[in-house]
Amino acid sequence: MSFITYVIVIALVGLVVGALARLALPGKDPMTLGQTMLIGIAGSLVAGLITYALWDKGPGIVLAVLFATVIVYFVRRSRGGGLSSPGRPPLDR
Repeated sequence: MSFITYVIVIALVGLVVGALARLALPGKDPMTLGQTMLIGIAGSLVAGLITYALWDKGPGIVLAVLFATVIVYFVRRSRGGGLSSPGRPPLDR
């Protein structure tokens, strides 16, 4: 697999994981597709590192979505929201 193909696959998996994580929490999340993709990639990375350290195997989609959901929740909290309300939208500059 070439490097470009690998990056495209990571981006698509990140987008799917990030979208599922956003769907797991009720309410709207004012995020762009890029932010959703980065949250999905970060959730997959954290899940992979933790499961590799504990069990020496890959995380799977369920743990990746779980960790990405936790990241979405922390993004909401940083914007002043809660579990069911997204808080204030980011500032436009």
